Parts: sequence; C-alpha cells; structure tokens
Amino acid sequence: MDIFKYYSELEQGRIILSFKGKISEEFLSSVYQTMENHFEEGAEDVRLKKKIYYILIECLQNVFHHTGNLNDENGKSDFEGNDNAIFMISKSLADNYVITTGNFIPEKKISALKDRIDSINKMSKEELKALYLDQLNSTELSEKGGAGLGIIDIARKSGSKLNYSFHSVNPETSFFTLSIEIK
Repeated sequence: MDIFKYYSELEQGRIILSFKGKISEEFLSSVYQTMENHFEEGAEDVRLKKKIYYILIECLQNVFHHTGNLNDENGKSDFEGNDNAIFMISKSLADNYVITTGNFIPEKKISALKDRIDSINKMSKEELKALYLDQLNSTELSEKGGAGLGIIDIARKSGSKLNYSFHSVNPETSFFTLSIEIK
C-alpha cells in the first residue's frame, strides 16, 4: 500500500473518512457526528446532505447487522478479526460522494446476496419503488428483524447501480465489498 498516495488523497479531500474495526452503536453515533461536522464546513445542498446521511445510515446499519463473528463452534477462525468491517466515504473524480463498505460474510450467503443485488441493479426507478412498497407491505421479517428494505432503498436514493465484489478468505468465509456513488 502506498501510504503517500493515501495521504495525498486525504489532503485533496477525496477521502473524507475511513475506518477499519468493530462497528458498534457508539461508533455509528460518532460517524454521524463526524459527517455533520464535515458538512458544516462544505457548501453541499441540503437535499444532497440528507441523501448522503440516509444512505450512510443504511450502509452502516447493514454492516452492523450483517457482520457476524464467523468462528466455528470451538471459537476458532482461519482469519483473525472476522467480526471487523471497513468503510470509507470519499469523493469521486466527478465530485460525487462514494460510500464503500466491506465486511465478512458466510460463503453460503453469497449466492442469494449476489442474485438480490443483480436483480436490484436491473430495475428502473419505478420498479425499485414498486418493489420497496411491496416489501414494506409484506409482513415477513428476516432473521435479523428487517424487511429487506435497506439495500433496495440504497439503490433508490443513490441514483446509481450498486457495485459489489466478493473475495474468498477461506472455504466458509468471504469478504463482501459494496460501493455506492451518490448522484
């Protein structure tokens, strides 16, 4: 890793905030405060600020709720820190905000998540709205207690496709990266 390049991007304002570690409720509060301070210094439109906050909250809530300790029944793991996550808020060369998150997930969940994101990425704004309303009216809750609205709403609010990747860590675990450009 080229630390000078990273420093230069920080200096140019491309990387606004980055973090690697365990995501907690307290940490989420401090991130929101940090972003509020950042926006006080900038001249961003109020609607854009609200959109960024909303998407940031959804992304971090997803990471918070879906990053699990992937140790086996004996408390062993092939990868230390698998309950950690990473996220970054940056600006693209087109000056759009970009939120990128990464967390460990069980290999067995990849297929369903990939299919869901691919399906969402193929939908128009109108189709996303219809899917959102359909999910909202559904009484089914996931095992984490949600109705599966987060990822749909991120796509709706961002105005862009969801970019993602999976990197295999071991046969049971992968690292999932999600990147959203906010237009």
